[in-house]
Amino acid sequence: DQGLLRPHIAKGRFTPSRRAVVVDKQHSVVMLIPKKNRKEVYKYLFREGVIYAKKDFNLPAHPEIKEVPNLQVIKLMQSFTSKELVKEIFSWRYYYWYLTNEGIEYLREYLNLSADVVPNTLKKSTRPPTRPMADERPPRGDRPGGGRGGGDRGGYRSERPGGYGRGGGDKGGAPGAYNPQFA
Repeated sequence: DQGLLRPHIAKGRFTPSRRAVVVDKQHSVVMLIPKKNRKEVYKYLFREGVIYAKKDFNLPAHPEIKEVPNLQVIKLMQSFTSKELVKEIFSWRYYYWYLTNEGIEYLREYLNLSADVVPNTLKKSTRPPTRPMADERPPRGDRPGGGRGGGDRGGYRSERPGGYGRGGGDKGGAPGAYNPQFA
């Protein structure tokens, strides 16, 4: 793999940056990522505080960062995960990464941002809450439909013949005097 880079290095035209190289230890492959793409991913990650990517290495572009291939986003975040700059969660063929405090400091230094700039995940929401707070709600007994379950749920169950789909008029179950004896 390194043999492909040697002619360019020998001629002095190519000097790989330590930050531009992502090594996949599983397959021993070196991936060079253009600085422009790396910077776009870093800016998005710092602005949002989180980033996701579908586990599809052949997607031509990341859904949120249109000019960067999905594979490059995945490999950059794998590198960040190994440096513990992000935490990774994988679920249903999607990777989710969120910044750690060390990652915020690293990106702040890399992108040359001031200390008062923070990711969106750390900003307080300015919109009002959609549900009333616990102390603003009426007590459970005063809610419409009575207590828990609401509406006429109790009536629904008691009026239904049989029980749990068994059919018949009475509720199934043991008679009141039933007392099983076990040896």
